Amino acid sequence: MREAEILAVVALGGVLGAEARYGLGLLWPTPVASFPWTTLLVNALGCLVIGVFLVAITEGRPAHRLLRPFFGTGVLGGFTTFSTYCLDLHRLFEAHQPGLAVGYLAGTLAAALGAVGLGAAGTRRLLAVRRAGGAAA
Repeated sequence: MREAEILAVVALGGVLGAEARYGLGLLWPTPVASFPWTTLLVNALGCLVIGVFLVAITEGRPAHRLLRPFFGTGVLGGFTTFSTYCLDLHRLFEAHQPGLAVGYLAGTLAAALGAVGLGAAGTRRLLAVRRAGGAAA
């Protein structure tokens, strides 16, 4: 039963995350052969949130056993998109935009790593301040 529960919450979270990403793509579509800002920002935002989330549930308050698979794997896994990132790279190369493609490749990596690090470090700092009773840590 535990495996079925985990699978169910991952699936539900994945649908919610993918729908949110799809909605952002509709609100901010990327024209052909242009820099895919929406995908980059979605992936960076997802990485920022995963940095905050994982520190909060592993170093902060204990979380329900289904929260991590639902939100971390499901919602954020569905929200962020390595497949669209790769497709965007392919489209840029096909459109003879190698400079944009390489910039997107490197920019996404830098944004994702920076965002997860910033989210984790900021959350650790907030937790330290809270543990110290509100004094600067």
